[in-house]
Amino acid sequence: MPVIQSEIDPHSEDFASNREAMLSAIASFREVERNCLEKACEAKAKFEKRGQLLPRERLNLLLDPGAPFLELASLAGYKLHDDKDGSQAGGGIISGIGYIAGIRCLITASNSAIKGGTISPTGLKKTLRLQQIAMENKLPVVALTESGGANLNYAAEIFIEGARGFANQARMSAMGLPQITVVHGSSTAGGAYQPGLSDYVVVIRGKAKMFLAGPPLLKAATGEIATDEELGGAQMHAEVAGTAEYLAESDADGLRITREIMAMLPWNQQLPVRPQRTYREPLYPPEELLGVVPSDAKKPYDVREIIARIADGSEFLDFKHNYDNQTICGHLSIAGQPCGVIGNNGPITPQGASKAAQFIQLCEQSNTPLLFLQNTTGFMVGSESEQLGVIKHGSKMIQAVANATVPKLTLVVGGSYGAGNYAMCGRGLDPRFIFGWPNCKTAVMGGAQAGKVLRIVTEAKHAKDGKEADPKMLDMLEQVTAQKLDSQSTALFGTASLWDDGLIDPRDTRTLLSFLLDICAEAQVRPLKSNTFGVARL
Repeated sequence: MPVIQSEIDPHSEDFASNREAMLSAIASFREVERNCLEKACEAKAKFEKRGQLLPRERLNLLLDPGAPFLELASLAGYKLHDDKDGSQAGGGIISGIGYIAGIRCLITASNSAIKGGTISPTGLKKTLRLQQIAMENKLPVVALTESGGANLNYAAEIFIEGARGFANQARMSAMGLPQITVVHGSSTAGGAYQPGLSDYVVVIRGKAKMFLAGPPLLKAATGEIATDEELGGAQMHAEVAGTAEYLAESDADGLRITREIMAMLPWNQQLPVRPQRTYREPLYPPEELLGVVPSDAKKPYDVREIIARIADGSEFLDFKHNYDNQTICGHLSIAGQPCGVIGNNGPITPQGASKAAQFIQLCEQSNTPLLFLQNTTGFMVGSESEQLGVIKHGSKMIQAVANATVPKLTLVVGGSYGAGNYAMCGRGLDPRFIFGWPNCKTAVMGGAQAGKVLRIVTEAKHAKDGKEADPKMLDMLEQVTAQKLDSQSTALFGTASLWDDGLIDPRDTRTLLSFLLDICAEAQVRPLKSNTFGVARL
């Protein structure tokens, strides 16, 4: 296969400038992550006094030592709802894909060290996304639960949609996906159904509480007086109600039991033998990904420079190389796993859309996963583009993206604007996974463009009424519009809003893509033993 010869000079001033800008962007989101960790660690003394482990300590004990763990949506909800300073990002949940007893699982842990693990609207949205990931990729789910339930300040935004989480649990059980819940503390009211709908429940003696109505509400509603333990303690659920299958003596003991449950499942034994993969590393170091994409969005670059640093042996078979160089399509392998890639060198032209739509169909025919490297200002505009059928061809590209059934992975490596976001498999087109580099921007259009558009429209409206618009008012309108769109297009705003599954350091791109492709490949061949209603406690 042809090898990409890089045209980038890693010792140039432009490269150094791009690298510094990217390092600054990485530092910004890593600082937010550190602030969240430090905020949670402030509760350590309180947890130790109660004889409990912090949520991340529980997670560390649960996971296989040294095995990879991919955290998902770590900054969901950043500075949204009541997260005033950004230290409560995560939506009340720590989540990711990792290994337990050699089995790849989706793991969630209530972040009870911050606001008792209460769930905000973003937390609910994150939960539903995590369940979607588990179902699409046939992953067992392990939940470490200790939560105050829904954040009542946003009850109206959570209540109705919250039922989807329970419905998904029921459907996962029916699909044949095991669900294990460890109840580390309080899991009350609607939250009690989360362990109730799991297939295996582990409770911690003296700590776990599960009831639909706590003692104060019970007394107010019926006059009955009962203690927490009588009403919904761990021992009662394990010995009397039968809600729990296993009674543990501590957080660590509960996690030990969970690992033993997982080890007893013949989950990996049901997989067909998968061939050993052999491959060569790229010719260029991943460190160079820091300087590939210009810090100035107006400067052009060749997306093949990214491909050269993630593809095995830097090999790339360019599809229709001589037919539109704005949209790049072709075949590569990542850690021995074949993949089709579509990237942007400029706006999507009618020819580029047609080329991409054909390539997507060919990948569908050969059952080849698709990788989208997004850096697009959108579709080409203008009379020539319209006359060449940009709407027609663009629609066909979106249709191909929407209907392709092969795994689709999206990485936003720069700008993602307008309908280009859709055509390049943005969140609304349901990629299997979507991640962003910390320099990425996503919006309907650039802030400056939006400001000018609104100014022109306002001027035209005044002229139609026979009036002249106040220039100062127009200036203010243009500036405010630009500022608003720019502030809502940043990487942090996008990941906070769950437009992606997380931000990554560009140097980790190949490792991430290899992990994701392996998840998708395993899901494709995994058999499941499904039933109609899921497993129920009788």
